[in-house]
Amino acid sequence: MIERKFVKEKMKELQVQEFIGETLKNVGHSHTIIQRTPMGEKVIIYASRPGLVVGRKGENIKKLTNTLKKKFNLENPQIEISEVTNPNLDAQIVAERIASTIERFGTNKFKAIGHKALIDAINAGALGIEVVVSGKVPSARAKSWRFYNGYLKKAGNISIEGVKHAQARAVVKTGSIGIKVSIMPPDVELPDDLEVKQPETKVEAKNETQGTQKSK
Repeated sequence: MIERKFVKEKMKELQVQEFIGETLKNVGHSHTIIQRTPMGEKVIIYASRPGLVVGRKGENIKKLTNTLKKKFNLENPQIEISEVTNPNLDAQIVAERIASTIERFGTNKFKAIGHKALIDAINAGALGIEVVVSGKVPSARAKSWRFYNGYLKKAGNISIEGVKHAQARAVVKTGSIGIKVSIMPPDVELPDDLEVKQPETKVEAKNETQGTQKSK
């Protein structure tokens, strides 16, 4: 019984996250975290443009709160908006930005859009970034285009936990176009990062010892 209840709650949490992600598709939504408190469910929405999420006089938040109550039976959802400080390092925001730009300008400029995403991420401090665009671009036959820059781990635990992955979808006249983005942020601690210290010479060690004795 406990396991079923736990699975049911996690499925409900996932459904809420997917619904919020689809609702806030074009306002710089990154991800959503749901925390259970004694007062009710605390919904933390991370976005690059909090003003668009909140809406005029908080209209969007009010509508979203009412929808969460009715559709997902949340008793007292408390929505909190947190701003993403560097959206160019957020894989989901970058993927959604590429998708919305392709929908706006068409598939003819997808190469320029992909390269701009690479430049923005590297300038923001990313160690590496990869963008994969799949679909009927630019011809009538579906194919995949890969854009990459920097250093990106492809295997090992770092590729799972250290590299940020995201997906988005652009809908154009020729059909749906999939966008996959992988970003390795600058704060990742790589296991092969080694610092080699040069051994001290006898003269340096002697001078350091004498200086310590004099200070005493």
